[in-house]
Amino acid sequence: MALKSTIFKAELEVSDFDREYYRSHSLTIARHPSETDERMMVRLLAFALNADDSLAFGAGLSSTEEADLWRKDLTGAIALWIDVGLPEAKLLRRAAGRAEAVSVYAFGRGATAWWAQNRGVLDQVDKLAVQQIAPATTQALAARATRNMQLRCAVQDGEATLWVDEEPVPISRTELKQRRPAAPHRR
Repeated sequence: MALKSTIFKAELEVSDFDREYYRSHSLTIARHPSETDERMMVRLLAFALNADDSLAFGAGLSSTEEADLWRKDLTGAIALWIDVGLPEAKLLRRAAGRAEAVSVYAFGRGATAWWAQNRGVLDQVDKLAVQQIAPATTQALAARATRNMQLRCAVQDGEATLWVDEEPVPISRTELKQRRPAAPHRR
């Protein structure tokens, strides 16, 4: 008998002063049986940092053909592909071929080694941005995971804090790679 996903509910308020985005979201997150609380909370953090009315959770660990989160436009084209963890470089290059922009939120003990191993290939992917989330941040988020959560996220001047049930967790992250702007079209 296959194990079923565990359902988590989160009420998320986002105040992103950098993007001038202020909204509330009622989220339902299906945590795959093999997914840790840490990974699920990083998915929630990625949602908070990229919040948009069109942003949605993908199949995650259940499918390599879908992002952990993605934003599609009205035609169904993928505007933003987001993966968390340490995805394969091949998957990210393929995602860049399908999406306008790709973001990775790397975390875990192997994140530094993953970046060192894949940097040469990933630096060539113009559409890709990579951030590393500090272990202290992801562990603090995992420790606060419950089936029903009240979350608030504030972003200002690049700094972020996520409150989980009124307990603040400063988000420590390092930008490893910025997305390069597309080359202008010539006429």
